[in-house]
Amino acid sequence: MKLLRTAALTTAALGLTLTSMSWATAAPVPKFLAAAEMPAALTPWTAGPATSGLPADFCTGTTAPQGSSKHRLYATELDTNGRQTITVAASEAKAKVLVTRLRAAIESCFDRMKQENPNVDGEALYYGELPVEGGAHVYGIDSFDPVGGSNDVALYSVGRDGRTVTVVAWGQLGDLDDASLNGFQQATRTAVTKLY
Repeated sequence: MKLLRTAALTTAALGLTLTSMSWATAAPVPKFLAAAEMPAALTPWTAGPATSGLPADFCTGTTAPQGSSKHRLYATELDTNGRQTITVAASEAKAKVLVTRLRAAIESCFDRMKQENPNVDGEALYYGELPVEGGAHVYGIDSFDPVGGSNDVALYSVGRDGRTVTVVAWGQLGDLDDASLNGFQQATRTAVTKLY
């Protein structure tokens, strides 16, 4: 487990652009996690439909291209939520660039939170890489706002199989000690394996 260092990568610095690609040209079509494949929770998970475009997410924002992405939202009855985004890039090389950009966005997320609200306290951690398909990287963000009284924890992973990239996000009230890291790592392995 390592503390994150801010990574300032931009599209210009990478010198590459991500060309949008329709899911219709991706064969076979990537598959999303089922609700039951999310980390264990106190109440059952429900899953929404796969929806075109990107979910609202402060950390990843619009890093991935809207036109070649789909997402699915997950929720429980007790303030635990999740998201999975799948993006089909035009090539494996462009998928690798997207992984780099998404990792940089997540690695800098806590610093951006503090810029928006200097009262926020907490930490961001990198849990390492999982050996699945093209690899998957796992992160944790623990944030506490003493003014608003909110204490939130989030886990993120970025994984790739060929030219397809997935981001899995999980969040709830509490801190990193309350997070099901093992369950999230297993959900990440499943998500990347299920892409194809």
